[in-house]
Amino acid sequence: MTIRQTTPAPDAPPQLERQLSNRHIQLIAIGGAIGTGLFMGSGKTISAAGPSVIFVYMIIGFMLFFVMRAMGELLLSNLHYKSFSDFAADLLGPWAGFFTGWTYWFCWVITGIADVIAIAAYSEVLLPGIDLWIPGVVTIGILLVLNLTTVKAFGETEFWFSLIKIVAIVALIGVGLFMIFSRFHSDSGTASFTNLWSHGGLFPNEFMGFVAGFQIAVFAFVGIELVGTTAAEAKDPEKNLPKAINSIPIRILLFYVGALVILMSVIPWTQFTAGQSPFIAMFSLAGLGAAATIINLVVLTSAMSSANSGIYSTSRMVYGLAQEGDAPFRFAKLSKRKVPNNALFLSCVLLLSSIVLLYVGEDISKAFEMVTTVAAVCFVFVWSIILASYLAFRRRRPELHESSKFKMPGGIPMVYVVFAFFAFVLWALTTQVDTLIALLVTPVWFIALGVVWYLVGKTPSHRARYAKFKEDLATEQATTRRRLDSEAGAGQ
Repeated sequence: MTIRQTTPAPDAPPQLERQLSNRHIQLIAIGGAIGTGLFMGSGKTISAAGPSVIFVYMIIGFMLFFVMRAMGELLLSNLHYKSFSDFAADLLGPWAGFFTGWTYWFCWVITGIADVIAIAAYSEVLLPGIDLWIPGVVTIGILLVLNLTTVKAFGETEFWFSLIKIVAIVALIGVGLFMIFSRFHSDSGTASFTNLWSHGGLFPNEFMGFVAGFQIAVFAFVGIELVGTTAAEAKDPEKNLPKAINSIPIRILLFYVGALVILMSVIPWTQFTAGQSPFIAMFSLAGLGAAATIINLVVLTSAMSSANSGIYSTSRMVYGLAQEGDAPFRFAKLSKRKVPNNALFLSCVLLLSSIVLLYVGEDISKAFEMVTTVAAVCFVFVWSIILASYLAFRRRRPELHESSKFKMPGGIPMVYVVFAFFAFVLWALTTQVDTLIALLVTPVWFIALGVVWYLVGKTPSHRARYAKFKEDLATEQATTRRRLDSEAGAGQ
């Protein structure tokens, strides 16, 4: 199947360009799957769940793979979709596009603020005495300049950021395997795979400890859907998006499960604590003197990668919302380089609020634990909307599902399995006080969105833009059907 090529009219407004190549899409997908939570938060996850954390990551990765497959089938069913908020608006109604787009935007703004604060904190470790606002402002400035040039510059930056994360994890696995097979001995004991079950078994904290692992680990997968926001700017999406999505299980097994198995084999899980990087602990144990500095740089890069993704995804989401009338139209304008400059400036101005939060006080870490839980709940909402859109797609567009070359495995029954899992995750968040508070606060965001939607959803201008959006989708859908019919005729 080949992508339809169109030549815009000379007076047509500029459109997003497909400049992201296969290697960009692959590494963006990997970067999305490897969140900063693996480097920064896995110590807390291990201390809560013990070795059962391996199954926590496997289960979350397994469930989210089906969300990504549903997203892939929907995005490829109509190449006019720019992201998942588009197919939500088309299949579920304009309210769904509004709620999904703005919720996803909110998620990444919160995550981006947390990333900038993390960058400032790790910069202080590397450069003691530095004013915290300096690395924050410099980071935002660098990422803004990179994103203002072309989408290819974003793809190239994310490619190298993701590559650094991959190299760090592969190095950890390599060094860890050497320590295990050489029977490395230290004050922590002898490195061996038996450490996985010889300190209380695989489920040392029983079922509730296992549940606690889900509370923390879900946020580590935030960004796995990022590849869906690149749909409008990916070269040959019908080839590159499936390849990126299908490789998710391998990435989860290697980068999450593999790294955690090695960490807990070299160092018993009982010695990990919240707030410590297990990566630094293992490299230091191996006698690599520069380990702390190197891993701090890797974590810094990982946080920059996440912030970079946040700036990109929020700007594209606001651009799409503006085109549909769900955001001020000024955000729908593109620069000569085909980049949504106004939407980018909005994202960066909001990220600057992190500089203020750096000086609020010592309790900011606790506040951000609650805020990131709110973001995780909102991401679960976005993932659920993707699945609900898939159900609507199966009901309303059965012919497109039948002709799809990238069908979601398991189909409709699997959607309900994943919904049940999301219900379990929400229940898990009620079992601890801090996450329960965050869960109870989250509805405030949706109430605020509901008020705004009530005010703008029925205005004539919004209806006109949504009608134009549906007209463009119908044109693309008709073109797709003609192409499928001609391909079917040629194959007979």
